[in-house]
Amino acid sequence: MLIEERILTLFRRNCQHTLTYWSVFFSFGLSIAFLGPTILDLKCQTGSTLQEITWVFFSQQLCLLIGSSTGGVFTKTLFGALIALFLSSLIISVVFAIIPLCYNVLLLAVAMAVSGLAMGIIDTIANIQLVSIYKKDSAIFLQALHFFIGVGALVSPLIAEPFISGHCLSSNSTENATEILLHFRSSYRSPVILPENSPHSEPVEEKASVSYAFWIMALINLPVPIAVFVLMYQEKLLPCCPNSTPPLLDKDELAMETKAPEITEMPEPHDADFHHSGHGNIFSCCMNGNMRGLPATFFVIHILGGMVLFMTEGIMGVYAGFVYTYAVSAPMSLHTKMAGYLNCIFWAAVTAGRLVSIPLSYRFRPVYLLIVNLAGVIVTLLLLMILYTNRVFLFVGTTLLGLFISSVFPCIVAYTEDILNYRGCATTVLVTTSGMGEMTLQVLVGSLIQKKGSYSFLVCGLVTGCLGFIFLLSVILCNRIHRNLTGASKKAAMVEAPPAPVPPASEKAAPEQKVAVIQTESIKCDSG
Repeated sequence: MLIEERILTLFRRNCQHTLTYWSVFFSFGLSIAFLGPTILDLKCQTGSTLQEITWVFFSQQLCLLIGSSTGGVFTKTLFGALIALFLSSLIISVVFAIIPLCYNVLLLAVAMAVSGLAMGIIDTIANIQLVSIYKKDSAIFLQALHFFIGVGALVSPLIAEPFISGHCLSSNSTENATEILLHFRSSYRSPVILPENSPHSEPVEEKASVSYAFWIMALINLPVPIAVFVLMYQEKLLPCCPNSTPPLLDKDELAMETKAPEITEMPEPHDADFHHSGHGNIFSCCMNGNMRGLPATFFVIHILGGMVLFMTEGIMGVYAGFVYTYAVSAPMSLHTKMAGYLNCIFWAAVTAGRLVSIPLSYRFRPVYLLIVNLAGVIVTLLLLMILYTNRVFLFVGTTLLGLFISSVFPCIVAYTEDILNYRGCATTVLVTTSGMGEMTLQVLVGSLIQKKGSYSFLVCGLVTGCLGFIFLLSVILCNRIHRNLTGASKKAAMVEAPPAPVPPASEKAAPEQKVAVIQTESIKCDSG
């Protein structure tokens, strides 16, 4: 079989939970990729400038970072995790519905900030819940989880396309009656910044209002909170329903309790404290008392793993946000419609890469996939720099970059949690640092493009990719040191452990009786 029966059995046992978390990440993908193509329509709707709209998107991304860093606090109980996912996914639909009604840039900024907070909470909770369910088998399910981000990010620009406006009435009567809008496919939480009078802009035919696209997305997202609500009902977590008493133990703990007393085992220290040390926010992870006495490598692995995602997720956000700007600028100077396909190709490649990574993560260890992926990212960006005037390779390189960078996030989460014995704290730290990377690198690269030109877009990507590969090698080296330290401590604990109890007399007698029977049979055979 392609996947062994044990993994399939584990999935069947947690099927509803897993599918619900996957659907929530589909909602997350819709949110991160939908707003980019509509940036200039929102500019016209609010009567603001591109710079003001840029800060509106920045407010969403900042709140996404806040939600990612604090979302883990809801995962202390299953009820807290599910109610947070339900409210967050419902908030996303509500925000989509009210965005067309925001005719002031401040109201739009508030709406974007609320949606970013909900997205950050979803990001952290869904990752932590899957890691806590599948533990050492979580890699394949994390790959599928992030595949659904790619699906949502690919679907949303396609839905937005028919409704992006071609004209926008100017508020100043001395200006022309129409203001040219460009088709932006930029996504992943960052808008594309182009001059007001771009030489590459061309008028297009007037289309239906973009408000319909937002309302359609709100309706498409509604089944997600409904799925979370159904899961809460199935788990009897709704106080309003009769005979719905919250379960006191999760599935793993319940299985431990139902075992016979003679085969119960003492839980390992890190497993016993899993829900207390791992399922909090990023600050409780770092300040928890259960972390005392751990080697320094435990904390270094958190930092290095976070830096890998800081770089790689930053590359993904920067490329999705600024590849259009690079394509329409000299020396590439692509036609606007042709350049607009780059973002769709990039997200299609990310989606395909995450789909392919699902069986690969079952066959290969996450560390091997990480090495191949980051090496592929570096080589692709290097070739894009060398062939910076080749239009065909721009599309090929965009596809390759999406394929290679697609599975870095789930692989590093699975690999780091495996090193740290699945405490859960690493997931919160990694999600938070990835959001910091996207926010910081997008602002940095955007300013460099304004000052140094579009070619700095590729230079920054290559430098960031090399730094990410160096941090990955540091994680691998630190893993070796950490295993040696923790292995030595376990051996010392075994030496100090009391001797094993002497088995009862009845158990001693059994082997002696067997020996007596064997001797009797041998005597009979000799006498015969």
